[in-house]
Amino acid sequence: MYDPLRFGLAVGALALFAVLSSSAADADQAKGRRPNVVIFLADDMRPDSIAALGNVDVKTPHLDALARRSLVFRRAYCMGGNSGAVCRPSRNMLLSGDAFFRFGASPDASPEPPNLPWSFGEAGYVTYSHSKKGNVAKGIQAQFDVDRYLKNDEVARTDGEPTKETVDDALAFLQERANAEDDKPFLMFLAPANPHDPRVADERWYEGYDADQFTLPPNVMPQHPFDNGEMLVRDERLLPWPRTEADVRQTLLDYYAVVTAMDHQIGRLTQALEEHGFADDTIFVFTADQGIALGSHGLLGKQNLYEHSMGVPLLIAGPGVKSGDSQALVYLIDVYPTLCELAGLSAPEGIDGRSFANVVSAPESDARDELVLGYRDVQRALVTDRWKLIRYPQVDVTQLFDLKSDSHELRDLSQSPEHRETARRLLSRLETAKSALGDEARLSVKPYRPAAWSPPAE
Repeated sequence: MYDPLRFGLAVGALALFAVLSSSAADADQAKGRRPNVVIFLADDMRPDSIAALGNVDVKTPHLDALARRSLVFRRAYCMGGNSGAVCRPSRNMLLSGDAFFRFGASPDASPEPPNLPWSFGEAGYVTYSHSKKGNVAKGIQAQFDVDRYLKNDEVARTDGEPTKETVDDALAFLQERANAEDDKPFLMFLAPANPHDPRVADERWYEGYDADQFTLPPNVMPQHPFDNGEMLVRDERLLPWPRTEADVRQTLLDYYAVVTAMDHQIGRLTQALEEHGFADDTIFVFTADQGIALGSHGLLGKQNLYEHSMGVPLLIAGPGVKSGDSQALVYLIDVYPTLCELAGLSAPEGIDGRSFANVVSAPESDARDELVLGYRDVQRALVTDRWKLIRYPQVDVTQLFDLKSDSHELRDLSQSPEHRETARRLLSRLETAKSALGDEARLSVKPYRPAAWSPPAE
């Protein structure tokens, strides 16, 4: 929620401009021009959905090319959300730099500055947004110079050409900037409705796919082993229980086809940046609002804190960015202050997000020691470089995973005698860390509900 002190600190900070660390960015500033920024935010995209990042089944040639010239963040996360539609608080966190715990009961951040369009607009950028309707706080959305919405989210997901509307309009904007008399840099926030369900792609995007040959994630299960507090949300009703291998394969087939169609549109976008001469001085960010289960752990949606659902792909390319891989722990809320610093703006003070520009210039660097994840009041998690502890306060269940040796979160170590002290220590750290973010939810809610769960008879 709006805090006058935090706002005052941010306004004061914005008045000071930092000098870019990279020689390419320094050269741009010497010419009096800052780099352009393009943020492409996919909707419901797992962190393992790009071929260049290790997925042997999906076809993403344009994202692969982007990944090869990007710094790839292997441990980037959405913080979670206070709404079943996690995409809404996630997008508001990215644009505001604040944890969703600050939003109160609403999934929307306060429109009061600082926020992404305000910071870049104040610095002389032409700011452009094209997103789903109703998934960004209207007060923040209105601060973009060009504020566009998809004409119809459902049509954008079912017309067979996912993301085409978003990119068509983006190409028109790039043409306008190429012909503009001024030399102002631009910020583009492109947030389409894909690969969120319903997943419909033209037949050509299915070419070369054979669902029977897919390598299923090892954590695909018939159903989740206990009640996680959100077992009957809309997303979980998209397939019957138990989840069958055939159903999961068909789900992945439709998902991959939509991802490939979206990849084609990303190729059109990057080609246009090249043709207009913008590519060399544009910071390009590809990420997603959150991941999606698609059968992993017996779940389908994003209303859980496992890696497949809270992890996001994060690729950053452009002037001053070293290509390679980073294992740094980062949030989506950190993207806003990071881009400020990379563009030569001081990162606003008084927000929860922290710049990881140091990692962009030195990929072996660290960013955060730990991350707090949360979903409504039914799930909380702490992530460190090695461990993840997930707490389900209403059913008295705790899970502990060693992510170094068990990245698919298959072996719960919480009841192992040799790891009980680790679980206790991480639970204590979680309590402290979540409180620092304004999270007042309890980690134990008595009387506990039964953890056992069975699918409804219908």
